[in-house]
Amino acid sequence: MKKRLFLLAIALIAIDFAFGQGCSQCKLLAQQGSELDENSFGSSINTGILFLIAIPYIILMFFFRKQIARLFKRNKA
Repeated sequence: MKKRLFLLAIALIAIDFAFGQGCSQCKLLAQQGSELDENSFGSSINTGILFLIAIPYIILMFFFRKQIARLFKRNKA
């Protein structure tokens, strides 16, 4: 039991370090945005976040494009 608890604690610490690093694109935009006005800084951060969100969906659409096309054909008929 103590060994499992120890391994769980190590895993949680490792996960914290892995996710605590931050996104390099967001860090870069934040550093560049410090010399710009607030409106352009917010716009840059929002664009970067939207870019990071969109990429996985585009990849999934590429991998499942045949199934998606079949679904639309079936719903159209």
